[in-house]
Amino acid sequence: MKFAKIVFLVASIWGVLVLAPLYFMFDRISAQDPPPITHPAFYYGFVGVALTWQIAFFVISRDPVRLRPMMILSALEKFSFGIPVGVLYLQSRLHGADLLFAGVDSVLAILFLVSFFKTSPSRL
Repeated sequence: MKFAKIVFLVASIWGVLVLAPLYFMFDRISAQDPPPITHPAFYYGFVGVALTWQIAFFVISRDPVRLRPMMILSALEKFSFGIPVGVLYLQSRLHGADLLFAGVDSVLAILFLVSFFKTSPSRL
């Protein structure tokens, strides 16, 4: 249980630190990585939904046993970014630097699954 608490707390903190600045970087991202973002609602919607998941990770860290089913959805949330970014990179549609964040998300997804199995009722 302690493992899951730490994993989800660290994931929550990391996510907030990485995602919150995106609210203030819209113009910078458009300028530094053309073409410019043409659908700001999608951009800000992504940031908002992703930040909401960070709050969910924090809540899971407070009571991982009770919220164990959410761990599978949390892993899916992480894989839903990591896998497409990997595919886009293989298609030469992204910079290699983008793989860093996809890699972190993929590692967190695996740790979420490990947490799920470590908090199994048969293990407690």
